[in-house]
Amino acid sequence: MNCPHIGELVLSETQIQQGVAQIADELNALFTHAVVLTVVPGGIFFTADLVRKLKFDIKMDYISCPHTPGDTQNQSEIVFHENISLQHQNVIIVDDAIESGGTMKRLVSYLQQNYQMQSLSIATLFVKPGRVDMAVPEYYAYAMDSDDLLVGYGLPWEDKFRNVPYLSRLVK
Repeated sequence: MNCPHIGELVLSETQIQQGVAQIADELNALFTHAVVLTVVPGGIFFTADLVRKLKFDIKMDYISCPHTPGDTQNQSEIVFHENISLQHQNVIIVDDAIESGGTMKRLVSYLQQNYQMQSLSIATLFVKPGRVDMAVPEYYAYAMDSDDLLVGYGLPWEDKFRNVPYLSRLVK
């Protein structure tokens, strides 16, 4: 994609698929059944790739907590319609990335306060170094070396570039 905002390549399509396979292998070794709870819209691409590699029984639902990339103080409303019951289930929150971790921490807290789950964990393609600690297991393929803003594979800038099939640094 030729765009002045898409900079240096961070993860190629091949590297992304290798990361997806790594996370799937880890989850396949741990679970026999789970509810996959996608964080939308960013987690859609990673979820679609991941669930096709899972070998255990899954149910799927979605949750939303809109935010601006790089916003560490996200206070937007959490929207969850609970199409699938989370009570006494293994729940895996799936998102494309954990950047600051503020939004994910809010989602984890919300779920823990409102549902009695058998287990709760997070699956994401990559994490950034400046993220907050989470009180649940995290499964990820890549630890980034900087907190640079990234675009592609679900990550937007100004609500664009989610459909870029690789991950690149943002050029403002």
